[in-house]
This record gives sequence, structure tokens and C-alpha cells, in this order.
Amino acid sequence: MNNRRTTIQRQTVTAAVTEELREQILTGELAEGEQLRQDAIAARFNVSRIPIREALRQLEAEGLVIFYPHRGAVVSALSIEEIRELFDIRRLLECDLLKHSVPNMTEKEFAKAQEVLDAYGEAIEANDVASFGELNWRFHEALYTTANRPRSMSIAQNVNNNVDRYLRTQLTLKGAQEVAMREHTDLLDLCKQGKVEDAVTLMDEHIRNGGDSLIEFLVETRANSQSKSESR
Repeated sequence: MNNRRTTIQRQTVTAAVTEELREQILTGELAEGEQLRQDAIAARFNVSRIPIREALRQLEAEGLVIFYPHRGAVVSALSIEEIRELFDIRRLLECDLLKHSVPNMTEKEFAKAQEVLDAYGEAIEANDVASFGELNWRFHEALYTTANRPRSMSIAQNVNNNVDRYLRTQLTLKGAQEVAMREHTDLLDLCKQGKVEDAVTLMDEHIRNGGDSLIEFLVETRANSQSKSESR
């Protein structure tokens, strides 16, 4: 019994550390390429290194952390090609989820999606950048709930976690929030009307255009950063 209690406590600590580190990576508080020293993190959380190591392995499985020989855990940095691939995966998975979900959606799901959409509008008004990524996924998730495809949903969430930190940055650009809000509103209206094909087509365009816009932004940002670094 004591061993079981110890295991449960350790799992709880690991989950808490994982959640905190994940949020710091997604918000950019822990930057791309930043080394994650287990001893320093353990000291900050006042825990042993065991749950820290387990948390980092979980984040590695999610694609947010990578382990290097002789260097340890580092916040992963995605290349433009990797980001493009992730958006292609999103289009395939999320359009399929939406196609299977819309025929099963009820007023309950519509109300949930509208609730998230309202919260997203409030976040835009308050310029609550930290909430953009989470609310974006919660809205998409609300549209896919009745697809009854848990494995696809899990993969889709994992992919979204990988691009979330970049999307949060992109959504701070002028006009980006309004575009997302308008397209989300149109998506929900099509779902309410049961127009599956139209909703799937719009979802495909929504994700593709978002990916193209993000990649254009990152290419320019990284080029400027490299130029400044070379001029020093």
C-alpha cells in the first residue's frame, strides 16, 4: 500500500511539473534551444530529479523537448519544413474529424463551441495573448468532439501543441485575430446548418491559410534575426 501511495504521489508531481513546463514552452517563457537543467528545475520545484526526468521524457514524446548527448534536454526548435508538415497533418486529421463530427453535433456541442468563441472574442478585446493558443484549440476540439475518434483527436492535439507557441506569436499580428474570429464564426454556422462539405472545405482553407501566414512570418522573422546576428 505504501509503495502504491508513493507511486501515485510521484505521478501527481510529474503531471504538475509536466503541465508547468509545457505552458512555459508554449508561451515562449522557455525559448527555442534553451537548455533544461534537471537539477535547476528540481530545485525550483523543490522535488527530486526523478519526476523532472519523467516530465521531460513526456514533453519529448510531445515533440516539445529534445535530448542531446552530453547536453541533456533542450526546448525543441521546429524548422520551416517541419512546421509545414505539421500543418499538412492538421489539414488531413482535422478535416476528417470534422467530417465525422458534424452529423452527430447537437445543441450541446454548438453551445460549447459558442462559449469558447465568446471567450476568444473577449481575449482579443483584452489583448490576452497568452490565451489565444489554448482558446484556438478548445474551439477546434469542440467541433470534433462527436467524431468519436479518440486516437485521431489525441494526435491532433499533440500536433497543435507543437505549433501552439508559434501560433501565439502569429496571432499578435495586426488583423490575425479578426481573421481567425471570422473564420471560426463561419465554421460554427456551417456546422449548425449541417453543411458538412462546406464546413470541411472552409476548415481546410482555414488551416492552410493559417499555416502559410505563419510560415511567411517566421521566414521573415528568422531572416531578420540572422541578419542582426551576422552584423554584430
